[in-house]
Amino acid sequence: MSGTQQQDNPVDSRSLGRELAMQFLFQQELNHCDATEAVFTEFFEQSGQSLDLKDNRYFRKGREYAMSIIAGVLENLKEIDAQILAHSQKWDLKRMAIVDLNIMRVAIYEMLFVLEVPPVVSINEAVKITRDYSGESSCAFMNGMLNAVKDSLARPARKAASKP
Repeated sequence: MSGTQQQDNPVDSRSLGRELAMQFLFQQELNHCDATEAVFTEFFEQSGQSLDLKDNRYFRKGREYAMSIIAGVLENLKEIDAQILAHSQKWDLKRMAIVDLNIMRVAIYEMLFVLEVPPVVSINEAVKITRDYSGESSCAFMNGMLNAVKDSLARPARKAASKP
């Protein structure tokens, strides 16, 4: 868990939430486990300890945002994966690294369903997480994929969208 900065120099709570959501989704896919309350509790306890985060407002808000992303991704997984397949230029989901796939899922969920987050913010955050967890070579693929999704949206790329 190299991405998140230590407690004395925290990133914003939404960035933490995105990273935690990706980690949870990665772990869930790798272990084939259900998203139960006990699994969430154990995951967030372990994450807090391994990232040396105190149970303060920053971590609580990050955890809250992660939970909303996780729930949204799981609820809309077919639509999110359809977006990935539509823009991946013949890449099968099974050929993609699990970490990259879950970073994309988090970003695409935000672009499709979290209207107060501009799509370019979701892309920048995803590329930053990719750099930390997957490597520089995956950043171009991630950036290209997510920009293709962004370009297909009927919402502003650089501003929050109004709720319908």
